[in-house]
Amino acid sequence: MAGTNGKALMIAQTYFDAMANKDIGTIASVAAEDVVCTSPLGEIRGAQAFRGFQEGFARMIEKLTLVAIFGDEERAVIVYDAQTHPVPNAIVAEHITVRDGKLASTTVIYDGTPFAEYAKNVAQH
Repeated sequence: MAGTNGKALMIAQTYFDAMANKDIGTIASVAAEDVVCTSPLGEIRGAQAFRGFQEGFARMIEKLTLVAIFGDEERAVIVYDAQTHPVPNAIVAEHITVRDGKLASTTVIYDGTPFAEYAKNVAQH
């Protein structure tokens, strides 16, 4: 693990551990009220919308495995393997920014195609 110091790195580790444990309360506690989350699904703003996004993700998670984490005082990157109900193996990267000790934004990067296929198939049933 490189970049082992800094507030953003600590927040990123707490955030990842909370996602892996489906601990929405901890995720909410590290997020800023005006948090912005950008993903292949679009952009959401605010703590309530972010909580809903994380609750939806938690319902899909079977297991998250940390691949890498790097960070400093203001930014961090986490890369993880997400084993989910709809997609058995998705590599996800998140670029996180921290402001005033809280997760201010995250840009979530993954291939949304298999998730879209799953959603399309579910909608047909």
